[in-house]
Amino acid sequence: MVDIGDKDVTQRVARARGRLLMLATTLAEIREGRSPKGDVVAVARVAGIQAAKRTAELVPLCHPLPLSRIEIEIEPVEDPPAIEVQATVATTARTGVEMEALTAVSVALLTLYDMAKAIERGMTISDIALVQKRGGAGGPWERT
Repeated sequence: MVDIGDKDVTQRVARARGRLLMLATTLAEIREGRSPKGDVVAVARVAGIQAAKRTAELVPLCHPLPLSRIEIEIEPVEDPPAIEVQATVATTARTGVEMEALTAVSVALLTLYDMAKAIERGMTISDIALVQKRGGAGGPWERT
């Protein structure tokens, strides 16, 4: 692991997002709550929160961090039909939470796929990316 012992403890926030592309009929079934596995969005939200909290166990050499906030937003998108997941993660620590935000989005999307695969197996997970970070020596960064 990288030595972060000399870094300042600061407030750090990261936001990531991604999409699960699907047929319009699949999106309609999810929105109407007709998935055979139940409330797709609620389960995916909990999965994303759990994933952020366990990032250091999943990603080798990632520092375990005390997370102070995890927000998972899950929204349908009409064109093209998809569900967009956005995770915002915050901590006060010596290193950032980019990996926690990206892990939360990835696992929430995988969970959405798992919950809806009985409806459509051809869904595609795409566009997982860090979109913003604040805090630390590198200062703020935002995807343009």
